[in-house]
Amino acid sequence: MKSSGDIQPPDRSTYGTPLDYSSHEYRVYFEVSEHQGMARKVIEAYLGPERLENLTLLPYGYECEVAIQCVPDIVWELAKQNIAVYQVVRYAKTKNVWT
Repeated sequence: MKSSGDIQPPDRSTYGTPLDYSSHEYRVYFEVSEHQGMARKVIEAYLGPERLENLTLLPYGYECEVAIQCVPDIVWELAKQNIAVYQVVRYAKTKNVWT
């Protein structure tokens, strides 16, 4: 029987899944329709100035580093601005952590 004071190690089987509530960051691609830089503005606003160095412009979207739990929030922010999201692709986990 475990006491309430026992600290459990993180469950690595949830990394990269919707159950990943860790602060690990992943490289994520957002394929969006862009009009007058609105998608970029939305993503930049979400990331904040301290994380903009990891934002990369691609021909049909943007790559950035975020925690898994940030992905739905970014999609929601894009949708609120009537910006179509065509796909979201999670790449590899990075060495960075979301703070």
